Amino acid sequence: MANELIKFVLAYVVLLMSNKEVNGQNLVKFILVHDVGQDQYVDIFTQALKTNDVNSANAVDLVAVELEENNNEFDKMCNAFASDGTFIIDISWSGYEPIKEISKEFNVPYLRLDVSISAHLDLLDRYLDARNTTDVALIFDNPYHVDQTLYYWIDTTRLRMVVTEKLDSVSSKRLKEMRPTPNAYTLITTTAKMNTLYNQVSTDGLLKLAERWNLLILDFEYDSLYRLDIIKNINILYLDKSVCCGLKEMQTCDCATEDDLYSAFIDAVLRRLMPFIDEFVTEPQTGKIRCNETKFDQAIYEDFYKRIDGVFGTMEDVVIEENEILRIRAKGAVETMVDTGESEVVAKYVHGEGLEVLKPELVKPVRLFFRIGTTYALPWSYEETDPVTGVKYWTGYCIDFAHKLSELMHFDYELVIPEKGTFGEKDFYGNWDGLVGDLVRGQTDLAVAALTMTADREEVIDFIAPYYEQVGITIVMRKPVRKTSLFKFMTVLKLEVWLSIVGALVVTGFMVWFLDKYSPYSARNNKKAYPYPTRQFNLKESFWFALTSFTPQGGGEAPKALSGRTLVAAYWLFVVLMLATFTANLAAFLTVERMQTPVQSLEQLARQSRINYTVVESSETHKYFINMKYAEDTLYKMWKELTLNASTDNTQYRVWDYPIREQYGQILIAINDSMPVQNAEEGFDKVDERLDADFAFIHDSAEVKYEISKNCNLTEVGEVFAERPYAVAIQQGSHLQDTISIMILDLQKDRFFESLQAKYWNHSRKGDCASADDNEGITLESLGGVFIATLFGLVLAMLTLAGEVFYYNQKKKKEDALEVKPVKSISEKPNKFTKQEGGTVTIGDSFKPVMTDKDRMRVSHIALYPRSRNRLPVID
Repeated sequence: MANELIKFVLAYVVLLMSNKEVNGQNLVKFILVHDVGQDQYVDIFTQALKTNDVNSANAVDLVAVELEENNNEFDKMCNAFASDGTFIIDISWSGYEPIKEISKEFNVPYLRLDVSISAHLDLLDRYLDARNTTDVALIFDNPYHVDQTLYYWIDTTRLRMVVTEKLDSVSSKRLKEMRPTPNAYTLITTTAKMNTLYNQVSTDGLLKLAERWNLLILDFEYDSLYRLDIIKNINILYLDKSVCCGLKEMQTCDCATEDDLYSAFIDAVLRRLMPFIDEFVTEPQTGKIRCNETKFDQAIYEDFYKRIDGVFGTMEDVVIEENEILRIRAKGAVETMVDTGESEVVAKYVHGEGLEVLKPELVKPVRLFFRIGTTYALPWSYEETDPVTGVKYWTGYCIDFAHKLSELMHFDYELVIPEKGTFGEKDFYGNWDGLVGDLVRGQTDLAVAALTMTADREEVIDFIAPYYEQVGITIVMRKPVRKTSLFKFMTVLKLEVWLSIVGALVVTGFMVWFLDKYSPYSARNNKKAYPYPTRQFNLKESFWFALTSFTPQGGGEAPKALSGRTLVAAYWLFVVLMLATFTANLAAFLTVERMQTPVQSLEQLARQSRINYTVVESSETHKYFINMKYAEDTLYKMWKELTLNASTDNTQYRVWDYPIREQYGQILIAINDSMPVQNAEEGFDKVDERLDADFAFIHDSAEVKYEISKNCNLTEVGEVFAERPYAVAIQQGSHLQDTISIMILDLQKDRFFESLQAKYWNHSRKGDCASADDNEGITLESLGGVFIATLFGLVLAMLTLAGEVFYYNQKKKKEDALEVKPVKSISEKPNKFTKQEGGTVTIGDSFKPVMTDKDRMRVSHIALYPRSRNRLPVID
């Protein structure tokens, strides 16, 4: 390829570079080497050459050579080559090295003019360096600028990323999917097209990291840029108009477009170059150049470039690089949008002087940016909605952890949810989906989620030291619903027992009365043995005695007869046994009532059949039981092969002496019978619906504990089993491994993970749940009926008191009506010594009937030494 290009260039040189005279003047031929598509610069050069031709003492001619693959009779053309009065101008984007070498070998002057957008890129490059940016995505409105930019980055040995097509839906998608995420994005176009390009970028949702976006304007109409649409933190870069005016050697000028700049540049170069050409061609060059020989003269070569440096070294707006490359001196500014429609100049740049930062607070190094993968798993990472704004956001243990890492490591991040799958499964062809698949394909930089470490996953990604090591599987059930009843203490004994107790009380009361009345040794019938007042066991007293015998105070004075005491002793034994039975059963009844769950472990759950249980279909828990069932089958198969082997000692190994108890097979059958649920929420709902606590859900322990902390009806059963750690995953060979490992160790030392655990498992609705501690005692709901019974007795006593008062008042009225009416006048008032009819004289101011002998016989006796001072004489 290079040889063909050299042949092509030499063919044109042989054809065009013969020294001739025109009107007595030496003819200087400029060989203008250009790339395909640079016709506009050829026109600009031609016009500038005509303008500056008057400054030359020689005739000037121009031959434009467009570089392309060709091979036109190289040998024939080479024989006609001459070197007198020849000058090569190279305006190609990269400058072709073969032409430069030919010019050196044959002492032909060579000069390269850089008419690309390198001055603008120089400004951008220095600004990116100031922000510690290592790569940039360049977006063009015109693909014409792509080659210029690409050659510039290659020449500066910097690695940048370039979007080579115009911005459309396809390129926008590629920008979004570009991995790793670029440190910077730059739109490169003119002022007139910048707003359109910017609005398209904004519409496509590419401005999430506004501080990374730069608008590089290629013309000088940047003051007319419509800034109201540009959001905060966007950067605007442009060359100062003084660059164009300086090339024109004017204080003010009408430079506006990109072509105006390059026209002024070429014109300034030729204006300085033409006198130099006159001096150069006055020195005779003799001899013909042949294809098989060279005439390279180091002295002539060095003298030429010394003159180049002397001619252009004094130009303020032109830079000489590598002796033969002339470029426009970059002189520009950087603005940053500080608010909508408002911008400030934050930096200025002049080539050779460096970037002057005017606002250090606005020109900060670009923070690292990582795409962090996560997926739904309570309480690790889940989505919530802001009640005020209605905006959805991700929160959880892992989200807080990722945010803490970003603070410690000083990076920005974006949460990425897998488009397919959750944590990561491998298909038949070995392709991964979920978080693992995104890491493998480079869609994410790291994954912070409830991701377990497995051997298959470690084959394609790397894991960092675990950040949580207490995760496993556990069982959740509903707390049994207590059937509240104020008379629950009455349910300790069956109805027939209560009726039997009432019957025993009635019969005992009646028999006490019967025995006391007819026994000759009772106090009623044996007055001589009991001359003092004793308790008379009429029906009322007998029933009262039977009833009060159930109280700790006892029934009071017992019957005197031996038959009555025998009955009372038997009755008291009945009362003691009945009270002891009731007390014991009441305690046991209330204790059983407060038991939370009927099972306490996975083994107990597997052995019973009343409680059904299930798991989430195809979850890690479901796979665990499937794997354990397979392990049981495999072990039993190995045991059977061992015991049935003919060479095995039958007395040592017998097939029925299988040492492992098979339970996972039964558990898996029970799970399939209950039908696995589709998600964890469905499983928790099924548990919560079973008020009798006859359903269990086996699931991830962390999510179970989180759900229990929010739902007072749920409780954890047994201990956690099948424990496994959770760890951060990264791409294989990632440089983040050591840094994140150190951060995790520091966070563990600072007890950061303990604070997260307290946040998501302890501080929730659990504190508002009703206490179910067995040490809290019996509630009022269980024994409220006792207080109601006491209150009922109080009300009944008050009603009885009202009846007694009413009865007493009625009786008193009847007694008052039977009394003697009083005298009608004072004269008729009887004397206290007056003798009444039918009786003796009485003393007093009123007449009282005189007791007859019959009336006196009603008094049986008067107790001179009563047993109780409050007891009144008994009158029969």
